[in-house]
Amino acid sequence: MHPRPAPLDLPRIPDCPALLAGRRGAIWISVDGEIERLSPSAAAERAETSPPIVCHARQTASLLGLPGLRAFDLLELFAFVRPAEFCLPTVRGLARAGGLAPPPDEEAAAALQPVIAQRLLAWLAESGPDARESAARTAAAMGRAGWPWAPVVLAALDRAGDAKGGTAGLDVWNRLPEWSEFAPEPPPEDQPVREIEARERLRLLLGPHAETRPSQGDYCAAASGAFLPRDLAGAPNVVLAEAGTGTGKTMGYIAPASVWAEKNGGTVWLSTFTRNLQRQIDQELDRLYPDPAAKAERVVVRKGRENYLCLLNMEEALQGGAARPQEVQALGLMARWAGATRDGDMIGGDFPAWLIGLMGPARTIQLADRRGECVFSACPHYRKCFIERSVRKARRADIVIANHALVMLQAARAGDAGTLPTRYVFDEAHHLFDAADSAFSAHLSGEETLELRRWLRGGEGGRRSRARGLVRRIGDIAEQEASAARQMAELVEAAQVLPQEGWLARVERGQLEGPAEAFLARVRQQVLARARQDEQSYSLEAPANDPVPGLREAATELDAALAGLAKPMRGLVRSLAERLDREASELDSATRVRIEAAMRGLDWRLGSVEAWRLMLRQLDQAESGDFVDWMSVERMDGRSVDIGLHRHWIDPTRPFAEAVLAPAHGAVITSATLRDRARETEAEEGWRAAEIRTGAHHLPLPARRISVPSPFDHAGRTRVMVVTDVRRDNVEQVSAAYRELFLAAGGGALGLFTAIWRLKAVHRRLIEPLEAAGLPLLAQHVDPLDTSTLIDIFRAETDACLLGTDAVRDGVDVPGRSLRLIVFDRVPWPRPDILHRRRKAAFGGSAYDDMLVRLRLAQAYGRLLRRAGDAGVFVLLDSMLPSRLAAAFPPEVEITRVGLAQAVSETRSFLTAAQ
Repeated sequence: MHPRPAPLDLPRIPDCPALLAGRRGAIWISVDGEIERLSPSAAAERAETSPPIVCHARQTASLLGLPGLRAFDLLELFAFVRPAEFCLPTVRGLARAGGLAPPPDEEAAAALQPVIAQRLLAWLAESGPDARESAARTAAAMGRAGWPWAPVVLAALDRAGDAKGGTAGLDVWNRLPEWSEFAPEPPPEDQPVREIEARERLRLLLGPHAETRPSQGDYCAAASGAFLPRDLAGAPNVVLAEAGTGTGKTMGYIAPASVWAEKNGGTVWLSTFTRNLQRQIDQELDRLYPDPAAKAERVVVRKGRENYLCLLNMEEALQGGAARPQEVQALGLMARWAGATRDGDMIGGDFPAWLIGLMGPARTIQLADRRGECVFSACPHYRKCFIERSVRKARRADIVIANHALVMLQAARAGDAGTLPTRYVFDEAHHLFDAADSAFSAHLSGEETLELRRWLRGGEGGRRSRARGLVRRIGDIAEQEASAARQMAELVEAAQVLPQEGWLARVERGQLEGPAEAFLARVRQQVLARARQDEQSYSLEAPANDPVPGLREAATELDAALAGLAKPMRGLVRSLAERLDREASELDSATRVRIEAAMRGLDWRLGSVEAWRLMLRQLDQAESGDFVDWMSVERMDGRSVDIGLHRHWIDPTRPFAEAVLAPAHGAVITSATLRDRARETEAEEGWRAAEIRTGAHHLPLPARRISVPSPFDHAGRTRVMVVTDVRRDNVEQVSAAYRELFLAAGGGALGLFTAIWRLKAVHRRLIEPLEAAGLPLLAQHVDPLDTSTLIDIFRAETDACLLGTDAVRDGVDVPGRSLRLIVFDRVPWPRPDILHRRRKAAFGGSAYDDMLVRLRLAQAYGRLLRRAGDAGVFVLLDSMLPSRLAAAFPPEVEITRVGLAQAVSETRSFLTAAQ
């Protein structure tokens, strides 16, 4: 029995049972505290008649085999009471957030759930008058939509239900402050940062009691070379800096960057690949700016528009979903978050990622401006817009924390290089090649062309949609001038050649509408005729050469149709530009902003249309040395989701160097795995690989190079083993190996896979034995949680096990015992698709494959030691590892080839001794 505490001075909680579901069964605690262990089916039957208190209703429903579950979800209550605050979506996570002792077992966890609810309601009751009033208005609106927690929340606030009807109380935009406009910032000065200045700033940042790390000082001094005045236009001062794990490279580049920003009145952009590192940099900057108010002015985290909540989208969703209770409840939680958030960032900011799983993407992250449909100053919420506030703060900040994708997109769209930053730091630079590959590519696909149609025409066919067409965005401006109005009307009409909703089903049935669908049908025919058919779960692809009968003609027809689309696009841009020039002294700022934004959007999409036309005209020509074209049928879970023609640069760092690096004055390009260590004796070869992967070899002046080794004792604190007696193509044997190794480590294990289907197959076989051993099992592509949340749970739970693919390998930063074992299912060879084959031929044949594998293995191995005192084991379940790939690991670490039994024994003994 776990009797439920009910002190008289605490808020009332619902009189309902508590439920904690697992993969093998569930724990049910009655209102009287009686504990029962039930089968999933029995628990599901009870839960449908008596809504219980749970943690993560969607996951609970999934574990019980239910399509949905009406329940008192503690995560919803937490999101309401503590919006924009971090919490792991588990009972233990909620306990920590509430200042309660984490439960020792499942029964205690189930019994703790009502206590957590009481603690959250007590917090709410203790809030200030203004906060209580705002919470009451929102809770009342959610209560009218049937939110289960509403009655007890209103009781805790000592409020009755609001008499107002509808969704009154969710209009958070009326309670947000407006941003301020400032005069344009002057260009930065060009005073150099000397090595001695950088070292002194580093010393101040670290404080008097920090351990002395000469290598960090050397790294910092070398990084200052990127903050010297450049001597030649188009030739930035580039520093290639490899810094082993534990060097302290983050503070090493923050020091000279902050000195330069202060001396010159300019902004330094720090660019990363993963959200985790963005958070880490943001936290590190607390040392530079300990006053939160000062930091808010000097440091800005910048992302693309698609990351931020759009208040107009939220208002329209509220209007359209007023009769849908689930939407109103979700939007109530969104309103609570919007009123508390630091910057409105829903991807990696202070937005609880687990809310996406609870409420669905349409009610959360899809409220962002994902299609570039912002109406700017025509929006009633423009002066309170999160993204506009962020853009303006970034112009005045010392440090902007961004990601590679935004930096490249911003450079690609910039019409004037003078608007771009002059100083960058690219951390996680081993990802620059892939980021550039994504940024500087062209895709003529069904989904891409459908997006353009939506952008031009808005929602069609009576479908419920928030898509805003061009007429809605700038129709009032275009109507003020005959030529612009005519061009807009012609453009909207011409957009009918693009596919509309349902295009894929029509293409598959052969019921084609328009030249785009006719072209896509021929592309599909060629792919299905020529692609390998042995891996139906993967996307299919085929070369673009020697088109099937009818494809050339379809391409010609589509090219002509796109020409008819491009003409009024170009004409409208010209008309808008002429008006800007003609009425330069008369246009108000708001109208100018809208016109300029419309021109940028049209220009960017016109560039896409012209790229598509070029691809169509070159369909049957010999491939150039710069690009590779191919056709594909994209699949997800064996189901087709898109069809298209693709063009990528063979070397995408070339446009990156031209658009980003060349206009800059200086850049630090850094990573723990920058070089390829094919052979330690050939350092020059490793640096050449780094230059090729980062674009430094395209610049007129050579980059400065520095390599700082890790201070960690890799030989003493890690083990690397290759298992020789497990057949990698036998799922049963591979699963058994994972099971025994995970059990030997007692959890704290990361299982990496090169294929999703193998991950899922192994996961099915690990559920019961690991749960029986008390080891939580988490899995990407299986659990209804996003990757970052899975990693957060894994980091917090010392004995959890996590299965994942590339995204997990790149995003894991787990110091301490929570990560003490990494098991890789096989050598991570690159998939031999058309694009890779062309790059392999261009970059050295098999040596290119080997380089990619070494870098992937080095990145995975590097997850083991994140701070002094860490220890870990790396196991590869692939006896086919060639000896030439062993250079991926530190030279002092011995790689042993052993049988599974010995690997299990050595893992257990090493980790036991390392505790």
